[in-house]
Amino acid sequence: MINVFGLDIGTSFIKTVWLQKTDKQYFLNSVFSAPTPARGMLSESPLDQQEMAKAISQIVKNANIKTKKVNIALPENQVFTRIIEMPNLSEKELSSAIYYEAEQYIPIPMSDVTLDYKVINRPTPQDIKQTMTVLLVGAPNSLVNKYENIISLAGLEIASVETEILSIFRAIVTTENFPSSIILNIGATSSNIAIAKNSFLIFVYTVPVGGVALTRAIASDFGFSASQAEEYKKTYGIEKDNFSGKIGHAAIPILSTLSGEIKKAVAFYKEKYPNDDPISQLILSGGSANLPGLDAYFTADTGIETVIGNPWKILKDQKLPAEITNDAPSFTIAVGLAMRTYE
Repeated sequence: MINVFGLDIGTSFIKTVWLQKTDKQYFLNSVFSAPTPARGMLSESPLDQQEMAKAISQIVKNANIKTKKVNIALPENQVFTRIIEMPNLSEKELSSAIYYEAEQYIPIPMSDVTLDYKVINRPTPQDIKQTMTVLLVGAPNSLVNKYENIISLAGLEIASVETEILSIFRAIVTTENFPSSIILNIGATSSNIAIAKNSFLIFVYTVPVGGVALTRAIASDFGFSASQAEEYKKTYGIEKDNFSGKIGHAAIPILSTLSGEIKKAVAFYKEKYPNDDPISQLILSGGSANLPGLDAYFTADTGIETVIGNPWKILKDQKLPAEITNDAPSFTIAVGLAMRTYE
């Protein structure tokens, strides 16, 4: 057994997933979720960071996880992620050129950044005129140091660090012949949009709108507390009657922002790949993906068939508790992180 688990430190919840894989079959060892401390990862206070570490340590204990090694993801809205095209370079040439390339896309001094990259698609050496596609990620050193410090205080050891979108993509795009798709991960404070083409990641974008904005809009319209608005949102969702039901008036302006960004992503895809298969589906992920009627709203507004993502589809024969399966989209990042162990 490879003893590494996935830890998703979200704005609202912390989630752990510990997987085992044998003969290409995944088995779930452990899964757990608990609220994130109020100040979460946003605080620079040593006391708040100690509180985060204690919360993580307690969650790991409650999840009965027997390993100290963990895969973590940095929040997409705090890092610089770009998918770029470069000449078809060797690995040695690429490692030298990537820093000069990164300076064009990362708006802070490179001395303050931890840089990483991953070749997404590389032509054969004979195709010297074809470009290679590279995922470029720059994370502020201060952010990386904060996560490393908190994980260490929690008594854990980091096995790997990546960005949320890579975890999401890994959990959703699980086959080599995956159809061209848009993935919309709706987080608490921001949302991630990605495009999968030929099972490769070709587009990444972050929108500063998430589930919290929906909750606040409902709270404002109805005079609810945040907790009341959250429950109301989960109960009534977006009604199908012209999407103007109980919370439609409050939610539609926010959802239309997301829908507009999806349409821009589709336009980018059509312009860059005019002769390829069109986008066939929109996959919803994240804590707000299960909002009743949300899939119908996006289908109607974007014209793209919309489905709810299920990262637990990798578990072929294992039954999970209803509270886990019913909230499947919110575990996408944690599942993707746990899957990374077996790449």
